[in-house]
Amino acid sequence: MADTAVVLGAGGITGVGWEIGILHGLARAGVDLTTADLLVGSSAGSIVAAQLASGKLSLAELYERQLAAPEGEIAAGLGVSTLLKYTLGILTSRSPQAYGQKLGRMALAAHTEDEATRRKVIAGRLLSHEWPERRLLVTAVDAVTGELRTYDRESGVAIVDAVAASCAVPGVWPPVTIEGRRWIDGGVHSTANAHLAAGHEQVVVIAPIASGNKVFVSPRAQASRLAAAGARVEVITPDAAAKQAFGRNVLDPARRAPAARAGLAQAAAHAEAVAAVWAQ
Repeated sequence: MADTAVVLGAGGITGVGWEIGILHGLARAGVDLTTADLLVGSSAGSIVAAQLASGKLSLAELYERQLAAPEGEIAAGLGVSTLLKYTLGILTSRSPQAYGQKLGRMALAAHTEDEATRRKVIAGRLLSHEWPERRLLVTAVDAVTGELRTYDRESGVAIVDAVAASCAVPGVWPPVTIEGRRWIDGGVHSTANAHLAAGHEQVVVIAPIASGNKVFVSPRAQASRLAAAGARVEVITPDAAAKQAFGRNVLDPARRAPAARAGLAQAAAHAEAVAAVWAQ
């Protein structure tokens, strides 16, 4: 049984910056999570997980990349009507699958950028367009059935398509076509999908979105279930300064650098607890 897992959750482009800031800050404090046996990535986390798994850049280099001008990114936001549909979906759903079906219908009907344009943005974020040798799971949700799927190097799906699907925020970005089906954001099923780390003894969950509701389980609740099964688990969610850095629009590329700096600043407060989980 593999021992260590890092779970990287959903949270927009600010989530990408914050997660990398956290990881870099932990490494500077002596806790290097890039050695994990398993990386699980959902939405923003799929970008970070794929970058880490590629091994192309160090955490310091990835961090500096977050501070650079966000060239090639497309500004976007969740409008009021879209947010209301999200809320209505939660209120009228009894399971993540039912919620996924509702958001999937919305996503399929929405007017967005075309798939090819969005795919180009995702391709530009990734450091490699080949699946890594190490274990990487990328999540997405079927836009019709609402079911969660994980992609890995054995899936036969290009990593760019898998990550694009995982990042397909309903109502903002187009669902991604894979094997004749349409796929939306992996964060629709769970903001972290930490349950996918089951069976690992040491788990760190880094989740830009800390909340849960009657439809999907919060990262901390998922972590509690892993701990009840015998794992050592630590969960990191944004502190007040990080939330302020995110601003009101987590999809705004201009907020990526402030979010990364906030993650770096926050990491020190978690280093001791993470080190205790990660110790052999």
